[in-house]
Amino acid sequence: MLDEVERWLARRSWSVTDRPLEQLLAAKRGTRVSVVLPALNEEATVGDIVAVIRRELMSRAVPLVDELVVVDSGSTDRTAEVAAAAGARVVARDAILPRIPALPGKGEVLWRSLMATDGDVVCFVDADLRDFSADFVSGIVGPLLTDPGVDFVKAMYDRPLGDAPGQGGRVTELVARPLLNLHWPRLAGFVQPLGGEYAVRRSLLERLPFPVGYGVELGLLVDALHAAGLDALAQVDVGVRKHRHQDEQALGRMAAAIYRTAQLRLSRGHLVRPWLTQFERAEGGDGPGARGSFVPRTYPVDTEERPPMVEIAEYAQRRVA
Repeated sequence: MLDEVERWLARRSWSVTDRPLEQLLAAKRGTRVSVVLPALNEEATVGDIVAVIRRELMSRAVPLVDELVVVDSGSTDRTAEVAAAAGARVVARDAILPRIPALPGKGEVLWRSLMATDGDVVCFVDADLRDFSADFVSGIVGPLLTDPGVDFVKAMYDRPLGDAPGQGGRVTELVARPLLNLHWPRLAGFVQPLGGEYAVRRSLLERLPFPVGYGVELGLLVDALHAAGLDALAQVDVGVRKHRHQDEQALGRMAAAIYRTAQLRLSRGHLVRPWLTQFERAEGGDGPGARGSFVPRTYPVDTEERPPMVEIAEYAQRRVA
């Protein structure tokens, strides 16, 4: 590890317990905090997350969060209804910037959320978390309220896979961490570089391009390093993250999108072929050696990126107003 990264780890890695809520409230002053949950068919978990944030961070006694928005990415279940009943403001992805046709992907939702919120600090939280703790929000917002030199804070945590501790984050360990260590070694100190829980000053976030799909977390982290420098980035230990795990084929598509996001930032020129072929056993296949027992399925890899939000006319007009 680079000496610079070792010094960064000592200076910019904290625990949620390092900043009690009383300290955050005293430091908040006029800073507005927005929490955004990107959601697609998360009726089983989104309501509990919203309820915890409303109860523990949006009360009269603890007014840390000013705005709680669930951006629904076209759910076919009761995600929007459950989130609204729990106390969130629910906005449909397609209702934000309707002039620009929406693309599928998490990054698209995060990008559009900048138009649907007004906080000076924007905090993203995945909507599939179980046993959710308000520490996931207060922990990563804390450094932004108390240290003017910090612009971007990622959550770090243990990620159990079923009953096995520390076995989650397979794409992180097999794809993202090797890429960062090899190509962006100054980011090698991040424990959860692909984690969906992070808080960023709007003044930085609005200047960054957004990969529309799975590559958004890696892309934002790499671009924030170049835009703000390592010392403006930080991480906070918030405990344990429990969530729904993807199957291996979904992880393969995620890995391809992340690799493509990295490759684009390395070259800014020639692009690899943006397709991924995977194999599924055909119905009626009789196991290894059966003729035609595996069928190829080819999927497009996310190749679209949204420009920095400050370049969008509607956003610029809103800032002037």
